[in-house]
Amino acid sequence: MKSVQILIGLLVLTGLTVPASAELQADMRRLLDTKRCQQCDLSEADLSEAELNGADLLGANLQKTILRGAKLRGADLSSANLIEADLSGADLRDAKLHSTTLRKANLSEANLTWADLYRAFLEEAKFNNANLENANLNDTKLTGTNFCGATMPDGTKGPC
Repeated sequence: MKSVQILIGLLVLTGLTVPASAELQADMRRLLDTKRCQQCDLSEADLSEAELNGADLLGANLQKTILRGAKLRGADLSSANLIEADLSGADLRDAKLHSTTLRKANLSEANLTWADLYRAFLEEAKFNNANLENANLNDTKLTGTNFCGATMPDGTKGPC
């Protein structure tokens, strides 16, 4: 009897995870095909090196998403959830990141030249050796943020 309960539990668990995975795959395909995915859930997806210049990701859930080396020039990531996302080496030039949550995100060596981070939440984010030249950091939350070696908006180097 106990083995039947375990088998049923495993089937239910497996059945519940398949649609979530299928939904993630569908959202990823839509994003890569159309560069539009407002309010979609791409959490924990691997989008390393993805060509997403000009993409519309307004309000998307990108928590723990891997965007290492992604091309996001001019993308709209306003109000997106990028908590613990890996954006190391990403091209975010001219990107819109208004009110975006980047808590504990890794943006080391990312290019954020002219990026608009107005009212973004950057607590404990890593910007090691990132380029933030001419970026808008007005009214951002910077508690515990690491700017070691980063080029700051005014062209100075961040403290280590």
